[in-house]
Order: sequence, then C-alpha cells, then structure tokens
Amino acid sequence: MSKCSSFQKRVFDVIFSSFVILLLSPIYLTIAVIIKFVDRGPVFFKHRRVGCEGKEFEVIKFRSMYPDAEERLKKLLEKDAKAREEWKKKFKLKNDPRITPIGKFLRKTSLDELPQFFNVLKGDMSVVGPRPVVKEELEKFYKDKAKYYLSVKPGITGYWQVEGRSDIEDYEKRVEMDVWYVKNQSLWLDIKIILKTIWVMLTGKGAY
Repeated sequence: MSKCSSFQKRVFDVIFSSFVILLLSPIYLTIAVIIKFVDRGPVFFKHRRVGCEGKEFEVIKFRSMYPDAEERLKKLLEKDAKAREEWKKKFKLKNDPRITPIGKFLRKTSLDELPQFFNVLKGDMSVVGPRPVVKEELEKFYKDKAKYYLSVKPGITGYWQVEGRSDIEDYEKRVEMDVWYVKNQSLWLDIKIILKTIWVMLTGKGAY
C-alpha cells in the first residue's frame, strides 16, 4: 500500500466512491446534458494539481467556466485593482467573470466536484483530504508546511471545506486547517467530515 494512504482508507475510498457514482449516475448524466446543450461546450474541465509526494495529476470537474475563461480573468485583473488584490491573496474571486450561469449553481452546490470520484477510483485522490492545489499555491502559501500536504492524497472534501470554506479569508488559516487534518486523520474523522459535507452542499454555505 502507498505511503499516501492506509489500506483501510483506500478500501473505504473505493467502496464509497463506487457507491456514489452508481447512486448518482442519473445526476451525472443530467448535468452533462445541460452543460453540453445549454452551455455549448465541453462537459468536463481538467486541470493539473499536485498530489501526494509531489506527483501531479489531472483533477476532473464538470465545467463551470466559459471556454475563454483565462482571457476573461486576464482582462479583469488588468483593469480592476481590487480584484487583482483578491486574486493575489486567495487565488479565487467572489465575483468571478469566468463562471457561467450554470457553473454558479454547480459551484454553489458543489456538484461540479462529482467527477472527482473517478480521480479517487484511479488512486490520485481520497474522498477526504486537503483540497488539491496547483504548484504555485503550494509554493506560495504552504511553504515549510508543504510536507503535510504532500504526505497524503488530496480530497474531494475536507476539514477546511466543511469548516468555513470560502468564508475563510486568510489562506494561512486554510493551511493550518489542512495541517490539523493530516495530524489528526482517522476513518471516524473522515466519516464526520463526509456527513457535514452533505449539510454544506444542501445549504451552499461558504461556496463560490
């Protein structure tokens, strides 16, 4: 078994992810059809993130951004100093011009994350763990605490996601929460986080 995951956690990840994919297959199909025929573009979005032990992988999500998302972001940051500062501080924007109307709903309910269960089955991610980040985020914000992030597989949900998520303004606080999870991880803690995730999805608390 990989140093990144215990046998117990891996078995749980595979069983839970398989169950979710089978149970929610009608929702997967519905979202895919809506994106394809209403939004007129690719159904999925793939982006490289850093995984356990520094191994990069492509995280899969339902596409929630316009096809020209990067160009939209570039134009906004060039002309809006406030947005530029927010992006520099958090690597995300509350009023993001890249997000489609359908994408706003998917993100608010976290339904855009559903394809990541295939990442879990593949072995790149766990159901619960630190949120997967890009290399630039890891280097800029985690610094000497990166060793904690790199010691486990990133997760679809996690301690930070259910304890404030986007309401937490300070990225350093998010890093501290990731470190806390890594130091205290257990199957029971994962189950509690999953149960709380369901509530967060239903209420949309802290999501954007």
